[in-house]
Amino acid sequence: MNESIEFKSKYTVDDNGYYGQFGGAYIPEMLHHNIEELQQKYLKIIYSEKFQTEFKQLLKDYVGRPTPLYFAKRLSEKYGTQIYLKREDLCHTGAHKINNTVGQILLAKALGKTRIIAETGAGQHGVATATVCALMNLPCVVYMGEVDIERQAPNVKRMKLLGAEVRPAKSGSRTLKDATNEAMRDWIANPEDTHYIIGSVVGPHPFPDMVARFQSVISEEIKIQLKDKTGKENPDYVVACVGGGSNAAGAFYHFLNNPLVKLVGVEAAGLGIDSGHSAATTVLGKLGVLHSSKTLFMQTKDGQVVEPHSISAGLDYPGIGPMHAHLFDTQRAIFYSATDDEALAAVKELSMLEGIIPALETAHALAALHKIGAKKEEVVVLNLSGRGDKDLDTYIKAMQL
Repeated sequence: MNESIEFKSKYTVDDNGYYGQFGGAYIPEMLHHNIEELQQKYLKIIYSEKFQTEFKQLLKDYVGRPTPLYFAKRLSEKYGTQIYLKREDLCHTGAHKINNTVGQILLAKALGKTRIIAETGAGQHGVATATVCALMNLPCVVYMGEVDIERQAPNVKRMKLLGAEVRPAKSGSRTLKDATNEAMRDWIANPEDTHYIIGSVVGPHPFPDMVARFQSVISEEIKIQLKDKTGKENPDYVVACVGGGSNAAGAFYHFLNNPLVKLVGVEAAGLGIDSGHSAATTVLGKLGVLHSSKTLFMQTKDGQVVEPHSISAGLDYPGIGPMHAHLFDTQRAIFYSATDDEALAAVKELSMLEGIIPALETAHALAALHKIGAKKEEVVVLNLSGRGDKDLDTYIKAMQL
């Protein structure tokens, strides 16, 4: 994360917190002080020498960065192109989420906050937040939908083992959207001592930009590693799954200004785009305000949120972050979707071909490899955002293992 405070692009946030027409901070009065404080201080804090020294040291010695860039030989042979996997599944806690939580816990401490809250869907962000709270000796409350608590039981146990309190969200679809609502309510009720570690590039400004900057270490490493392996630092394609979109934001970040690098986001089609049980926001979403940000989300004619569906808890979200909405709107990124069944098939394929069991979220990106049309001489980097341990129960049931 070595770009300066002045790093600007037509695809990064502007001075008012917008990506084109998307973004902003649509917040209740109770949160005005917290958000204004973050907006005024976050860049100065995170680019200070003290912060950068501690952040980089923790990423290296605690998280285990840099993560490998692995040439997937058999997968490449199957798809007739050169596929490299950015192994975020090898991070401490098993996913990219830890990059952001390390950054935000250091920021919270610099701001003098003494209590941490978070939301989680697949549980990986919850585990990553509970992990850094244990590391820094701060109390932690994680909100999680009742449905997700059941389907991501191993991660719930991990959070509790790390000392976090897991509070169920019992309203709506009882998934990620509802957990986010509950976390927002908590923050409104406890604005003075609490920092909300948002896990994705969603929410009010500056969270989408802040999370993208912390995750940009992914694309920073890709450039260095790819040059070492191939002689060129820019791939032809970068592919990542998109729910809210933090792993994709991190994988895309240092390639945003290079039009020769095709950016590919893959959403969850659930039971099918037109099934009424989907989370493919770029196809089904419309402009509106969701979780304090103007973005694209699935909604009824009168603006009520349409409940999403995905077999993947981390992609089971009715919208996308404003950065990705802008990338879609400007056609800077191409968006595909994959169904539950396609994702499960991709899990089996990567497991059998490369001996790597991916998370269900990542499997959606893998399921789009046959759709992008990469040529034999082209290089595809796919962000392998998480490992499949947490989804093993789902795999056992779906595949009758």
